Amino acid sequence: MPDSPAAEHRATADDIRRMLQEAAPEWAGLPLARFAEGWDNALWRLGPDLLVRLPRRAVAVPLIANEQRALPAIEPALAAIGIRTPVPVLVGHPTADFPWPWSVVPWIEGSTALGLPRSENSLWAPQLAEALRRVHIDAPRDVADNPVRGRALRTRDEAMRDRLQTLAQHSSLHQAWSAGLSAPRADERVWIHGDLHPGNLLVEDGRLAALIDFGDVTAGDPAYDLASSWMLFDAAGRKAFRAATDKRYDDATWVRARAWAAYIASVLLTQSDDRPDYRAVGASTAEAIEADQS
Repeated sequence: MPDSPAAEHRATADDIRRMLQEAAPEWAGLPLARFAEGWDNALWRLGPDLLVRLPRRAVAVPLIANEQRALPAIEPALAAIGIRTPVPVLVGHPTADFPWPWSVVPWIEGSTALGLPRSENSLWAPQLAEALRRVHIDAPRDVADNPVRGRALRTRDEAMRDRLQTLAQHSSLHQAWSAGLSAPRADERVWIHGDLHPGNLLVEDGRLAALIDFGDVTAGDPAYDLASSWMLFDAAGRKAFRAATDKRYDDATWVRARAWAAYIASVLLTQSDDRPDYRAVGASTAEAIEADQS
């Protein structure tokens, strides 16, 4: 059965054109076509260079507001190393046609890392490590916490235990989670991407081109982002990724990162019936965790 949540509000092409006519009339006549739809947001291609990004569920509304605030602060450090981010070029406000905030962001060329061989992704593992070192800087005190991402592992223990009961064959997930719970807790609160799976990384010509979809951007434990290593890279790539962080993170952070990788794998393995590509990421992540524990 499908596991993706249903949309609570869907904007039509006519709705979006009216929204643009009010907010940016110079764009209202550009070609407009639905591009993609995720758990939280719908994306519409606008002309050759732009993308309209709209929440599809009420729970995503504060996330897009966080993204609108955070990206201008994060983007310069990534741009300095040639990695793009979808900084809004228009911050849209609720209208009669759409009840929530929305954004227009640049169209960024590239293909997602989803489905690419881990050996290919590993070629840019040092790039991602450097990108995260630049993202993981102290965040303002008033940045709202995400309900899940970047928090203490114990806050997700009940949900994780329920999933592990259905994944008894994946003993490595149990072991990684238990080790993470026993590790010292994070003593820093930095900006984190919060959703750094293969579908949110764009690759072009064998290099990391962009980090996209900052809907879950928040402040918290950087271990949550480091979990991407087990989702993306082969053993050599994971080694190169950690080496390229240049001891920015202590051993406890890496133990928590592996635990978060186990958590994300468990979500993908139990909630991706309608997304076999993401279910495959969950399975390969579990295999990577097991390989590192053997």
